[in-house]
Amino acid sequence: MTDEQEYLRLASADNFRDVAGTGYATRDGGSLRTGVFYRSNDLRLTEVDLAALTDLGLRAIIDLRSPAEIALHPDPEIPGVAGLHFDAIGIPLERMAGLTSRQEAVELMDEVYRTFVTEPHSRAAFGAVLRQLATGGRQLFHCSAGKDRTGWVAALLLHLAGVDDPTIESDYLLTNARSAASRARVEAEIARHAGPEAVAAYEPTLVVDVEYLDAAWATVEERYGDRSAYLRDGLGLDEETLARLRRLLRD
Repeated sequence: MTDEQEYLRLASADNFRDVAGTGYATRDGGSLRTGVFYRSNDLRLTEVDLAALTDLGLRAIIDLRSPAEIALHPDPEIPGVAGLHFDAIGIPLERMAGLTSRQEAVELMDEVYRTFVTEPHSRAAFGAVLRQLATGGRQLFHCSAGKDRTGWVAALLLHLAGVDDPTIESDYLLTNARSAASRARVEAEIARHAGPEAVAAYEPTLVVDVEYLDAAWATVEERYGDRSAYLRDGLGLDEETLARLRRLLRD
């Protein structure tokens, strides 16, 4: 990869980034390979950013959003790039609409992350995404904000590649810095429709917090015993698929 591609930023998709960071270190002294998998928020791209994404040479774009989310903002079509859809359950909009306090919002987010582990529909989607990524080639996966469903897939990939938890958490929290501009636009919409006081109540649903990620990891341990069992029994991934992902991710 060129430096320009490795550190590519898309102004119209501010949470777009390389899953490997700049080549994260692994627990055994290795490092990750950049330019393999990318993650993003939704792809409402300017012409300039669409051209930059096209130049990456992607093989597939994997969409984790619901059909309703996709209908609002469909992915752009890029010649030669497969558009794939694996619907993972995100934040239920009807639950969001009824939030009245910050504490309710935090509890909702904890619940969302637990369902990444307990909900069969989401497990099927996450398993399908990882099997697709294991087929190789440069691929991008995304949801709406690129923080929860996308963040969980990225955390699983980093863990699988041998990255330690502090690095996984740091990468996960990058969303809060990278997506500041798009989050500000959402907050402005909330203030306009529900009043400025509503922004504070909704704010926990607009950011990532290690508490949410910890809720998912804790549920993995409660339900499956450890992360390896979740990947194997919860997501249905065989050892060959897991080994292919490791080979793709690691230098």
